[in-house]
Amino acid sequence: MANMFDQVKQAMQMRKEAKRMQSEIEKITCEYANGGITAVVRGDVTVTSIKVTPESLKEAIAGKPERFETMLLNVVNGALKSVRKQTQEHMAKVMKGSDLSSLFGG
Repeated sequence: MANMFDQVKQAMQMRKEAKRMQSEIEKITCEYANGGITAVVRGDVTVTSIKVTPESLKEAIAGKPERFETMLLNVVNGALKSVRKQTQEHMAKVMKGSDLSSLFGG
């Protein structure tokens, strides 16, 4: 019976630690810019802003929307890639120093 209580306690501890880690991840932000377009993405993979300069819109206005769309896509993907890398690095650092690493055999 005591073993079951220990398991429940351990599960509650893991849940608390996971929530703390998720909160930390949500605070991570990455900004990526290229060609007059800037995207900002949070660690929970939420795009928080996209900014476009008038100069970068000239491509679309000049009848080249495909080029503008490609630039926008590349900027958003660049921001997502950056935040994913930062998040993974943060998770590795946190897991190394947390109680979860011992629970998962780390």
